[in-house]
Amino acid sequence: MKIKAFALLAGAAVVSLGLSGTVLAAGDGAAIYKAKACFSCHGADAKTPIMPTYPKLAGQNAQYAYNQMKDIKSGKRNNGQTAAMKGIIAGVSDEEMKAIAEWLSTL
Repeated sequence: MKIKAFALLAGAAVVSLGLSGTVLAAGDGAAIYKAKACFSCHGADAKTPIMPTYPKLAGQNAQYAYNQMKDIKSGKRNNGQTAAMKGIIAGVSDEEMKAIAEWLSTL
């Protein structure tokens, strides 16, 4: 029972990070990446993820990165680690996803 309660609290914390309500300028992909806690798994530099199975995002093609985020959010892509991403990406708007993707492509 303690493990289940801990898992629920941890899940709520992750979702609250993604739903923080932070409003940022749409063009500031670096700030959005940080505010939406993307760095927590993908690394502050977007190329040193915390787990080897998490993708390195730095330098990724902007359209590809945007499409991946959009597909995870919609549920179209639901394999691998997408379950962990779904809670975070739920709080990221379309404009924010585009800004993050554009910023990532510049790294």
